[in-house]
Amino acid sequence: MILDADLRVPPEDLVSFYDALIRGKGDFVNRCRLVYTMDPKAMRFFNLLGNRFFALLLSTLMGQPIKDSLCGTKVLWRSSYEMMAKGRAYFGDVDPFGDFDLLFGAAKLGLKIVEVPIRYRQRVYGSTNISRFADGWLLLRMSAKAARKLYFIG
Repeated sequence: MILDADLRVPPEDLVSFYDALIRGKGDFVNRCRLVYTMDPKAMRFFNLLGNRFFALLLSTLMGQPIKDSLCGTKVLWRSSYEMMAKGRAYFGDVDPFGDFDLLFGAAKLGLKIVEVPIRYRQRVYGSTNISRFADGWLLLRMSAKAARKLYFIG
């Protein structure tokens, strides 16, 4: 289980992620912050636009619907994570946050990705470590590299 330390998702919400994995709804459970109305200060406008753009891009690249590409909460089997970790160099070591690395790794392994909607709250702890434009450019480059690997190199 992966949970961001900013406590925007309370640890007690992990039960629904665990249930989705145990019940076989998916092999990789990703949270989705973009279903319910979120706290007004939970996400800046350009971050929301970027997230929606990358969700559409990743959905296209991976052939699976993804509504929230930059969420921190994920649940998967240890064996799946270990296979992803062994193949991490395949897509390069450029993802500073790990979200794309894990999602592309899941796609490469053919894991079924399922999203669990959560209520996204305002940050309780810490401050953001994301630079919207610089990191957005980096994630765009990583997406291009993943597209080459997933479609052209195999």
